[in-house]
Formats: sequence, C-alpha cells, structure tokens
Amino acid sequence: MNIRKGFNIKSVVFATSLLAASNVAAQQAEEKWVFDVGLGIDFTINGNVNSGAIGQLQGQTTAILPNSYGDVYGSGPHFRFGGGYMLNPESELRGVFTYQSADADLVRMGDIGPSSLYAQYSDYKTLAFDVGYRRYLPIEGQSVRLYGEATIGLAYIETINVQLAAPQSNIVFNNTDFYDQAAAFTWGVHVGVMMPVARRVDVNVQLGLRSTSGLSEVDQFSGTGLDDINNDSGRLTFPLVVGMRFRF
Repeated sequence: MNIRKGFNIKSVVFATSLLAASNVAAQQAEEKWVFDVGLGIDFTINGNVNSGAIGQLQGQTTAILPNSYGDVYGSGPHFRFGGGYMLNPESELRGVFTYQSADADLVRMGDIGPSSLYAQYSDYKTLAFDVGYRRYLPIEGQSVRLYGEATIGLAYIETINVQLAAPQSNIVFNNTDFYDQAAAFTWGVHVGVMMPVARRVDVNVQLGLRSTSGLSEVDQFSGTGLDDINNDSGRLTFPLVVGMRFRF
C-alpha cells in the first residue's frame, strides 16, 4: 500500500513537471513575433547641412560659414515602429521603420558683400527602413534583460530648400534648391534594456549611434567658388529611444 501510494505521488509530480514544461515550451513557441513602437530624439554628433566656402554670388564676394544639423534642426524627434522574429530566447531578427520631421531655425550663413547672409532651410523629413540583429543578455535572477543590436538600411530624404537673405544689401534668394530627394545608406549600433510590465508587454530604453550617408547635392553653385558648400552632408547622431514592445 505504501509502495503504491509513493508511486502515485511520484507519478503526479512527474506529470505536473511535464505539464509545466509543456506550458513553458508552448508559451515560448507562441511568443515568436514582436511588435515595437517608440519615440526618440537624435542628438547630432557631426555632419553639416552646409559646409564653409568662399566665392562669388550675384557678383559679390561671399563667405559661407559651416552649419551643422544641430545648428539648423536641433535635436530632432523621430517616431519608429516595426517588428521582429525571435530565433530563440536570446536572438531576434528585426525590421524597423523610422520617420523624422524636424523644423529648421533661422541661421546666419555668412556674409555677402557688406551684408550678413541668413538662411532659412525647409524641414528635414526622412523615412527609413532598417533591418538588423539583436542579441539579448538575461540578468540572472532578474526579469530585466540587456541587449545589443546592429542594423543597416535605407532612408528616403525629401528635397531640402533654403531661402537666403542679405538685409543690408536688400537681396533675397527665393527657395534655392539645396539638396535633391535622396536615398541614403544607414547603419546603426545600439544597446538597451528591456523591462517587462505585463505578461506580453515590455518597456524598452535604447541608445546608440546612427549614421546616414550624404545627400544628393545640387550643382547651382558650379563656377562660383562655392561648389564645396554641399560637402560633408553625411550625418552621425546619438539617438535616445523609449518605447513599448508587444510579444505574441
């Protein structure tokens, strides 16, 4: 009787263990896909909307000062959304769309003849799609997970116009075409932390480096000595992102 009772208890324990293991496996099998949304801020590290140059514009000696993306557009916010597929609990393949629209400040561009030259750029608008690989590092005894990821992609950047004004010379250059629409190459490396807030919902905080290649320059300054004004239009930023992740 005691032997039978002991056998029954062991059977129940074994069956319970199998059931628990199958539930965990089923849950992991179910949670193969993820969907992410996030808001971020891009802090400019380097890259110029316009570089410095000296030449002639409308027959007057012109000196152009460099203006970085930070000078013109500040720390532009962006919105991102996308998803991923979990290869295993530690590895994930990802695809993410990022949209950014930043207003431009009026900046001093340099001097033309006896007058200061000012520039009002149009908005910086871009839509990018990046693919990448993410690797998670669980923290022992904690539900929080650290991760690192690398991405590459393409960004569509709208035409950038600029209006130039030299008040002392009473000159206005209307809507000068500065950069054509462009498809730029992007790459990024990021680290972050994932914190669960519900059964299938996580809060994500991420920072890293992101590079966008140079824009399509316009040849309107050809022969003026200001040809180099469109150089160094590639951009390197330090994005900080906060978002939510949904597992299903």
